[in-house]
Amino acid sequence: MKSNIQDTPLNKQLFGEDFIWGISTAAVQIEGAHDADGKGESIWDVFTQKKGKILNGHHHHIATDFYNRYQSDIDLIKQLNIPNFRFSISWSRILPDGTGEVNQAGIDYYNRVINYCIELGIEPWLTLYHWDLPHALEQQGGWTNRAIVDWFTEYVAVCANAFGDRVKHWMVMNEPSVFTGAGYFLGIHAPGRKGIKNFLPAIHHAVLCIAAGARTLRGILPDSEIGTTFSCSYIEPYSAKPRDVAAAIRVDALLNRLFIEPILGLGYPAELTVLAGMDKYILPGDMDSVKFDFDFIGLQNYTREIVEHSFFTPYIHASLVKAEKRKVPITAMGWEVYPASIYHILKKYDLYPQIRKVYLTESGAAFKDEVVDDLVDDPKRVEYLQQYLQQVLKAKNEGCKVEGYFIWTLTDNFEWAEGYHPRFGIIYVDFETQQRIIKSSGLWYAGLLR
Repeated sequence: MKSNIQDTPLNKQLFGEDFIWGISTAAVQIEGAHDADGKGESIWDVFTQKKGKILNGHHHHIATDFYNRYQSDIDLIKQLNIPNFRFSISWSRILPDGTGEVNQAGIDYYNRVINYCIELGIEPWLTLYHWDLPHALEQQGGWTNRAIVDWFTEYVAVCANAFGDRVKHWMVMNEPSVFTGAGYFLGIHAPGRKGIKNFLPAIHHAVLCIAAGARTLRGILPDSEIGTTFSCSYIEPYSAKPRDVAAAIRVDALLNRLFIEPILGLGYPAELTVLAGMDKYILPGDMDSVKFDFDFIGLQNYTREIVEHSFFTPYIHASLVKAEKRKVPITAMGWEVYPASIYHILKKYDLYPQIRKVYLTESGAAFKDEVVDDLVDDPKRVEYLQQYLQQVLKAKNEGCKVEGYFIWTLTDNFEWAEGYHPRFGIIYVDFETQQRIIKSSGLWYAGLLR
């Protein structure tokens, strides 16, 4: 009888010698120093000042103080045997007004971070845009203004020229479906805009920027590895009823296909009739311009979503059936713990022949962590990571072109609209004292990578 892969003890050798192991972070969530050393305002600096936008009135002004503590935090990465560190560049730290004069202090800071990683034998992986648009550009329309293509390529060129002699792995953008949907349609993330009139141009301009940014990198750094990342949730219908199945197809198109398919040359998903209004923003030649042959695609998966038809939900006539209602195991974010989701996502994206290879650039879970006798035991997170990695191994053994896995995230941090409530880190942070405590999940990961 063939053994079940779930029964196989997890060992990094099972993934192959060339499999990439890492940890992921983002500037807004860890750096703090929100106005230090010439940094300009970002949309999150402004958004967090608005009453009621962030849980418990939290803000990111200090966060985990990575700006000042980067050496000790990178020391912890080294201690945990993690060979690859993914972090993002703050656009407004480099170009305080979004364009124009470069802030040399910002360049110097990221040079220090990059150089210290390399000194310790840790490979830096840079994300160029992780949701922190300079506020000066938002005042000119932000992602709804087509000029952002020029603004963004200018910023990308500055970073490529400043850091490209040492950084070999680049991600153009992080999860465009989230920052456009939450920030320009639902209004629950910065800059807090709502409505389809903001959402549609933001979608198209983000797609244009992904390709334009990648071409800029390729022109300056022809030998670098260039990718971009997408959030993806495995979607299933609530029932076999045709209207629930159709609703699930529409939600899958919105969450999993909207951004990647035009980049692959497939155009926007036809199932999303709401996109008909986008025609006014698509200029001649755009659908050729949005195509780019990426070296890799970063996929970020945490859960699955169950979808049912909803007459009252505008545009897509579909709604999510919450995990709490379904009485399934959940994380502190209310997301279902469903390890097979990452397997199904890998299988789904493996069907695109245009994708050369995949790295899982985020995967992790938030649970209620507590300090007991100066220790943080988080068995649920360890189990989550083990089970999700078993599913990654299953997909890899079935031929999926997955070649890396990055845990989200290094330390507990500022989790956007959720403030400091959800703890995703494999290192615990006391936000009052900034004390770090490696959780049992961090020790587990260190053991896996030893």
